[in-house]
Amino acid sequence: MADALVETLGKALGRDVPTETAATALLHEDRLFPVDPSVRAITRRLYNQIKDLPLVSPHGHTDPAWYARNEPFPDPAQLFVVPDHYVFRMLYSQGVPLEKLGVPHANGTAVETDGRTIWRLFAEHYHLFRGTPTRMWLDHAFSDLFGLQERLSPSNADAAYDRIAECLTQDAYRPRALFERFNLEVIATTESALDDLAHHRAIQSSDWNGRVISAYRPDAVIDPQFEGFHDNLKMFGRLTGEDTLTWDGYLQAHRKRRAFFKEVGTTSSDHGHPTARTADLSDTDKRALFNRVTQSAATSEDAELFRAQMLTEMAIMSLDDGLVMQIHAGSHRNHNGPLFQQFGRDKGADIPAPTNFVDGLKPLLSKVGNEPDLKIIVFTLDETTYARELAPLAGHYPCLYLGPAWWFYDAPDGMKRYRDLVTETAGFYNTVGFNDDTRAFPSIPARHDVARRIDCGFLAERVADHRLDEDEANEIAHDLAYGLAKKAYKL
Repeated sequence: MADALVETLGKALGRDVPTETAATALLHEDRLFPVDPSVRAITRRLYNQIKDLPLVSPHGHTDPAWYARNEPFPDPAQLFVVPDHYVFRMLYSQGVPLEKLGVPHANGTAVETDGRTIWRLFAEHYHLFRGTPTRMWLDHAFSDLFGLQERLSPSNADAAYDRIAECLTQDAYRPRALFERFNLEVIATTESALDDLAHHRAIQSSDWNGRVISAYRPDAVIDPQFEGFHDNLKMFGRLTGEDTLTWDGYLQAHRKRRAFFKEVGTTSSDHGHPTARTADLSDTDKRALFNRVTQSAATSEDAELFRAQMLTEMAIMSLDDGLVMQIHAGSHRNHNGPLFQQFGRDKGADIPAPTNFVDGLKPLLSKVGNEPDLKIIVFTLDETTYARELAPLAGHYPCLYLGPAWWFYDAPDGMKRYRDLVTETAGFYNTVGFNDDTRAFPSIPARHDVARRIDCGFLAERVADHRLDEDEANEIAHDLAYGLAKKAYKL
């Protein structure tokens, strides 16, 4: 595939590009494989069977407007730096202001807009990414997509910028063409319950066959501590024609919006809660709690209890409408308060926090956990809970599945630890394969490739020590790369 991409690049630029290949300069063909020669040989065999499978991306945060409008990406900085919090959080940690990286200010304050200036600053600090998965993802995209053969540095920053910028003027580098080049079978974006899904409808009414679906993210109308919560409830009511300041009308509004999302192909909901706490209150207590959080500023305890009750309500709705439920817990989101005030959400300041899943999920699981038709996929940043809590829970409850290593752990060593921690207790089939969970479109193939290499190495070690036969490892490798995600997310 890499040679074909380089050849395509050459045609787009009107000149020959060597095919021995751009990939060899930045990326070793055996990267991330086990060092032991015999295990590495098994890994190669497994990887070669699955490396070209289509990509299934069932959860992520790319912008649906990219696919709807299919406009060229403006410049290399807008493609690689400005939207990617993996990139700018590292630079920010070393004192580079987000304004200088072109990250938009919440109040419209001017920030750097010259792509070349941003790119030069990025290149000047590229050494900061040594040893990180971000470096591997970037090198993969630079190499496979744009034919760059040297590590990015201040001395070659302008040349790299010029090459990428020239490519971005070609139709082959528009979003839909890249979607097809990446061999994406389906990609899910994530939209607020208040989104009109206009971009998704535009995609579906176009003559393009790429499959782009959404996920229902209701945090803005579920979390009383979400900015603008009370105004969001009013908008929720206008969108649905329901009285969302009453408990019954509020629940009915969720049902209507979930049905609206399903019309554009949505198969999952997504819930970004700080903890895994759930609740199963009496009807009287639910109504009283709803009145407290909607009629005044909620206390921290009321806000947490309301989020907890709503996870249970969402699970009950999933039983009715079939949406797969994702719970992303264990993240103290927007930890940097001043940065949040200046730039808004999702600016690289989500920090792992301890999470009690055993007690937290108990009310929800007692209510619906034995329902085989319900699918709840749990993610956490609290890595220590995988072996102690999550794998035993998923290894028992029919509805519960383990999401892949997420955010800080979607990295080679994190993925290895994840497999070590969960496999002996939950097996492979209580997990859901891989999803890239990214805003950085060019990194998607690289992220999937890293996961496939790590999983093949993990399986190869178990073939080598005779815990698996190689034919079994081949089947599992296929499932981890492709089959499990399609099944879990009903794709």
